[in-house]
Amino acid sequence: MEKNKIINHCKVVIIGGSAGSLQALLQILPFIESPISFAIVIVVHRKNTDEQTLEDLIALRSNIKVKIVEDKVKLQTGFIFIAPSNYHLLFEKDETLSLDTSEKINYSRPSIDVSFESAAEIFGPELIGILLSGSNSDGTLGLKAIQAAGGLIVVQNPLSAEMSFMPNNAILHTTPDFILKTEEILELIKEINQI
Repeated sequence: MEKNKIINHCKVVIIGGSAGSLQALLQILPFIESPISFAIVIVVHRKNTDEQTLEDLIALRSNIKVKIVEDKVKLQTGFIFIAPSNYHLLFEKDETLSLDTSEKINYSRPSIDVSFESAAEIFGPELIGILLSGSNSDGTLGLKAIQAAGGLIVVQNPLSAEMSFMPNNAILHTTPDFILKTEEILELIKEINQI
């Protein structure tokens, strides 16, 4: 990793993904040691009927506590927050999370773009955005917003992604700071936690 590209003070690592991203998350999250000095926020396309299955699965496998996201819950370092199904996840100026039921973006609610853009507005250079496997273009505009705000952007190497369309689209339309395999994403997050 190029040291000069690593953010000195990271408040939030936001991870977006769609089809195939659960596999990547399970190759990353269980291997991050607690405590962490930032919050991890996960925005994954999921079925409307999927209530808390993802939260339960990650909570079971992870060393880091998972907080259930409800409207106006306070974002805290040291926890994993997961966007619930059928809501857009937004960030407020006072660092609370809010839930929104406006129309789907890229056929999705939660939309990765919506959350990435909202996080970029609040956290700017203290934000790291990671885009994983998926089969549509959601996330690309959000990565652009994070980079424009001074944050660092990471895209899963399409060769290691179960569905390569989403990372390929991001690589085509942005200039990622890193293009990494899942084990390299894990190493990056571990490195950030030591800064």
